[in-house]
Amino acid sequence: MTTTKNPPSLNTENPSGSWHSYLNRRMLTLVFLGFSSGLPLFILINLVQAWLSKSGLNIKAIGLFTLVMFPYPWKFLWSPLMDRFSFGSLGRRRGWMALTQTGLFFAIGSMGMLDPLNQLSLIVGCAIMVAFLSASQDIVIDAYSREILTDNEQGLGAAVKVNAYKMAGLVPGALSLILADLISWNWVFWITAAFMLPGLICTLLVKEPQVYGEPPKTIEDAVKLPFREFISRDGWVNAFWILSFIFLYRLGDSMAATLATKFFLDLGFQLTQIGAIAKLTLFWGSIAGGVVGGVWMIKLGINRALWIFGLAQALSILGFALLAQAGPNLILLGVVLASEAFGVGLGTSAFVAFIARTTDPRYTATQFALFTSLAAVPRTFTTALIGFIVAETGWFNFFLICFALALPGMLLLFKVAPWNENKSA
Repeated sequence: MTTTKNPPSLNTENPSGSWHSYLNRRMLTLVFLGFSSGLPLFILINLVQAWLSKSGLNIKAIGLFTLVMFPYPWKFLWSPLMDRFSFGSLGRRRGWMALTQTGLFFAIGSMGMLDPLNQLSLIVGCAIMVAFLSASQDIVIDAYSREILTDNEQGLGAAVKVNAYKMAGLVPGALSLILADLISWNWVFWITAAFMLPGLICTLLVKEPQVYGEPPKTIEDAVKLPFREFISRDGWVNAFWILSFIFLYRLGDSMAATLATKFFLDLGFQLTQIGAIAKLTLFWGSIAGGVVGGVWMIKLGINRALWIFGLAQALSILGFALLAQAGPNLILLGVVLASEAFGVGLGTSAFVAFIARTTDPRYTATQFALFTSLAAVPRTFTTALIGFIVAETGWFNFFLICFALALPGMLLLFKVAPWNENKSA
């Protein structure tokens, strides 16, 4: 059995094993930064879509508008810049966070001053800028969170950040839409943009992370050294196993959830039924999974959490298969949605913690961005094929296929995260 070495942690604090001993300033910092990280994405998904719809844009134009989010899966291309350059007294991480957060405040607010019917091209350009700045902010926040936490804290830290990220969706998805019925869209966008300011204030108040070793001194080093370090750490073979694991670990559940709404409609559920039950289960189930996962991971360690949470994540897919056989049962729909959200919340906490642990502190921005982009590839490329698979197999067999596709990632845990490796691993 092959095991992998982990890069050293920047922070050497060793708190007691009790989960509440981990509730410190660093975790509070991640609440603000996680919220700041999630807000722009949900603005593009929820607020901008509602704005364009209310302005009279047709469904085809709104559908094509989703293409403005292309910077997210390609963020690894410019991530070396964030490992290479710093900003005076603010430093390498805080400098980039302050720059992107300030840029997002003005870009989001300015977008609402445009007319969707007469200035759509300008809105598209502004939205692309929001997506680019948001993806860039994600790069540096991921790097910062990895560098301020000990390896023991990565699990809970991932849960805190991911849950704060999701909570940010309540602003453009609820508050901003309510405001839109009361005031002009111009003010709605500036008020929504103002929710970026707590993250910016947090950035200015916190300290720059301690630097481990020598960060890259040139752009060439910033591009080459992260890859060289990752390969040389354990060799090509182990690098291949890790990258394969990152690619495959969430493949099954990602495929199963992609056309879930279409599946529910085909079973005979009404949109109002789906919406009401989803609101009660999906958001809070995911939050609960993340919180439980983060706390439980302190006791289990990242390796064992990947096994247990990954199994829960995979088994939740079978709930869809059961529903496909049972038909339109509202109680079962709620159970399936809640268990899937809870399982994915667990799996995501462990997965993000694993990615954080796998990065080297000298090149965190580049390696973290590369790993998270790789994890997004399966969903990007399989989405177009899912409809054809369902058409050939039917929904029940499709979900069994999704469950089977979750197993290769689990089997790779023997290579990348052995159960009996030390608990902090």
